[in-house]
Amino acid sequence: LVLEIDTCFQAFDEIINKYRLEKIKTIGDAYMCAGGIPTANTSHPLDAVQAGLEMQAFMESNNIKREAAGKPPWYLRVGIHTGPIVAGVVGKKKYAYDIWGNTVNISSRMESNGEVGKINISSSTFDQVKHKFHCEYRGKIYAKNIGEIDMYFVGDEIETNNK
Repeated sequence: LVLEIDTCFQAFDEIINKYRLEKIKTIGDAYMCAGGIPTANTSHPLDAVQAGLEMQAFMESNNIKREAAGKPPWYLRVGIHTGPIVAGVVGKKKYAYDIWGNTVNISSRMESNGEVGKINISSSTFDQVKHKFHCEYRGKIYAKNIGEIDMYFVGDEIETNNK
């Protein structure tokens, strides 16, 4: 089990580095990363969506290998929210870089209210990526301890004609 998770997380580490995202932590089989930290940038919503799409593609490819070896597939849900966070280093004995705030909580609800193989985003992320990706509006969905939130599934990239 640990080897399987390690295989996925090593691939995810490479993907997030490619998109200038910061790995925050892993919790069991959950992988948390954030964009726009420690150095602020304006591309982090797009970077996060592109990384999520690449993570999903990795899982699809990895599952083909797993199934060929007679192993069950592993599935991935991705949730993304855009907003302000508080970040810092905590602890005395074992230091940990962590993030807090409503943005973290909403992002977690995006993942838990998502579907396998899809990227579920909030309206604030949708506003930042709608020029680059087709998105499917899911409606207002109840998120535990938060209330109803507009949610979208990310679709294909919008083709541009640069002639």
